Amino acid sequence: MPDRGNIGRIILGFVPTFFLAFLVLPVCEAQEAGGAVFPVISRLDMRDTGFKQYFSDVESNRRLLVRFPSGIRQAAENMIIFQYTVRQGDDLLSMAARCNIPYSALASLNRLTTSSSITPGTVVLLPSCPGLFIPSNPNSELEKLTGSSRFSGEWFVDLNISISGKNEVFHFFPGADYTPTERAFFLNAGFFRFPLRDYRVTSSFGVRANPVTGNISMHQGVDLAAPDGTEVFSAADGVVLAIGDDPIYGIYVIIRHQNNWTSLYGHLQKTETTLQAEVKSGTLIGRVGSTGQSTGPHLHFELRQDGRAIDPSGRLRH
Repeated sequence: MPDRGNIGRIILGFVPTFFLAFLVLPVCEAQEAGGAVFPVISRLDMRDTGFKQYFSDVESNRRLLVRFPSGIRQAAENMIIFQYTVRQGDDLLSMAARCNIPYSALASLNRLTTSSSITPGTVVLLPSCPGLFIPSNPNSELEKLTGSSRFSGEWFVDLNISISGKNEVFHFFPGADYTPTERAFFLNAGFFRFPLRDYRVTSSFGVRANPVTGNISMHQGVDLAAPDGTEVFSAADGVVLAIGDDPIYGIYVIIRHQNNWTSLYGHLQKTETTLQAEVKSGTLIGRVGSTGQSTGPHLHFELRQDGRAIDPSGRLRH
């Protein structure tokens, strides 16, 4: 979705070189998204015309990247960004493998903060050249970390890309990849510790019959049974966003974490923290109880990102 005819700037050793980056659309379906027209890939296999073109472009640019420095410049000039709508069963790492592109290129262009940030129906951008896309306005810890280790004599080109109708300026580093530290940060981000040391899962995330009312509804967390008074710990570093007493959740604590994550701890006997307190992973924040709509002592635990409930079962680690 870069603007065709956009002026790009490449820098090597702080010596600027200017070139015109012509972004030519291949012969395949194109559609509007966020005010930009760009090639569409419907399937990540060779039966799809768009994917065949994309895969060929990736192979060509990979060959160019080994020719330093002229090949790096040419690969940046040749880069085209495609669009793909995530299907059921897709995940970032498998998509990257099928596209023959490092997952760091997909993650940085789409401003993903974790390896599991994509869900079916999400529209993702696929660059036809390996490299890192560092936004000029980083807003996550990963983007700040990635940006702080670049700009020291490496080639980059400035690209103006329209994402969801908003123009973003990226510094594109052809051929660059995450450092080991950045890779560990990305792969481990979004994981949380269990809020209890000992527990028994009594209700999972998903549609269920409410044990009190019998009504069929969406259970947006997991229930962890434990004796009254059992210590409840913060699942990750964060700030206490809310403390309250609700007819459904009973006494609860909500903690705000990085990357727009929040965690909720419900049915508490009592709290052991204060509003706006800064907590670390493993900080004592409350005690298991049976307040609110509850059939016995347990912890109701929820995880949300951008306000959307996420199944905690795949994100909790001991």
